[in-house]
Amino acid sequence: MTDPVTETPVTTASTTPSARPAPRPGEDTEQLRTRVAGLLERSRARSAVLTDIDERELTTQHSPLMSPLVWDLAHIGSQEELWLVRDVGGREPLRPEIDGLYDAFQHTRSSRVELPLLTPSEARTYVGEVREKALDALGSSPLRGRRLEHEAFAFGMIVQHEQQHDETMLATHQLRAGAPLLHAPAPPRPPMSPGGDHAVPLGAAEVLVPGGPFTQGTSTEPWALDNERPAHVVDVPAFVIDTYPVTNGQYAEFVDAGGYDDPRYWTERGWAHVREQGLVAPLFWQRDASGAWWRRRFGVVEQIVPDEPVVHVTFHEAQAFARWSGKRLPTEVEWEKAARFDPATGRSRRYPWGDDEPTDSHANLDQRHLQPAPVGAYPRGASALGVHQMIGDVWEWCDSGWHPYPGFEMFPYPEYSEVFFGGDYAVLRGGSFGTDASAIRTTFRNWDHPVRRQIFSGIRLARDPRPSERGA
Repeated sequence: MTDPVTETPVTTASTTPSARPAPRPGEDTEQLRTRVAGLLERSRARSAVLTDIDERELTTQHSPLMSPLVWDLAHIGSQEELWLVRDVGGREPLRPEIDGLYDAFQHTRSSRVELPLLTPSEARTYVGEVREKALDALGSSPLRGRRLEHEAFAFGMIVQHEQQHDETMLATHQLRAGAPLLHAPAPPRPPMSPGGDHAVPLGAAEVLVPGGPFTQGTSTEPWALDNERPAHVVDVPAFVIDTYPVTNGQYAEFVDAGGYDDPRYWTERGWAHVREQGLVAPLFWQRDASGAWWRRRFGVVEQIVPDEPVVHVTFHEAQAFARWSGKRLPTEVEWEKAARFDPATGRSRRYPWGDDEPTDSHANLDQRHLQPAPVGAYPRGASALGVHQMIGDVWEWCDSGWHPYPGFEMFPYPEYSEVFFGGDYAVLRGGSFGTDASAIRTTFRNWDHPVRRQIFSGIRLARDPRPSERGA
């Protein structure tokens, strides 16, 4: 086991050919095979770091909101076996008797600790055996033809699934008590002025997004999941969106102004939740005797960084802050248009900065840093409209429910998206510092209950334009 004092988080070489996040349409088959193998290796390396801790930590349920880490590890293997070994590979099941144990729909997170789960040693052996057979399937698959294998879709789905669970396990590490087990360097600061004596000014606080047609979603991204499809045109009225996410300093002003004590800023449901749960600040915040705000971050208690995006807030808290600020949350289509739309060409980009895949100069991704980066830290990642940090740092709540796009077609199974449509969920967009580049893009859609805040969730504000701005 790695020494918990010196353990470092996995870093991902997202700029190397074998680890680039997703294939290009029509990519050469052997290049694609190499790329997939690299992505599978990268995801497994991250899973190994997140579970390279003692058995007690792996088998403990650190929060009723989360599974024991050992369940996540074996679940990763179970899904890989179902799709890559049994379906794509056509091979016999390895452990059919455990299928039900690792079916997320059969057992709630809070009950999984009581199941007869594989031990940590058994889980590691199992996922290793599954991976060996999955790589055999990768070597023999044509990666073309039937939809599940075309352009390695099933492999991309499993890569994204493992990385999504890795982010979930990272959130579990944040919830656990005790000494820190993960360490990472601080994120970059905003660029300095040519003289090097102060940061470059951040520029305008808001951006006007022009009204008009916008192509939302995708029909061409090879590894896009079913809820991202199909591409469709939406006429979006003009709106104004903040250039940067809401910071800790801004949110602290809301808290200090009595925002949690004033029902005017809260919806009826949000106010009831605040009262029932006794919320007074974002999760993990605490105030010292002098009135200064501190936070607990992966076992370390430190003062909040005022210019970092606020993280660990519910949808209700995001809405209340927006009302206090005289603004609102963006809708999902507004968020995507601000991130993707290029007014010079009228087209929708793959990423805010263009079609090039993410690097460490574009966005705070891949668990390179265990916190959001200060606003303005990634000028190369800005969208064509000048909106910053829409990929990475914090998931951003949108004022939209979870619904299918027009023409939605379930694929390859209803439990990924379809069964959740219309439920009590709000949409989140953009990924976080704990999201891997292979599991995020400007079309990617996430969703969760409005009361969740153990996730790496934050806020970006929007508003309707004033009459004088509409003609701008």
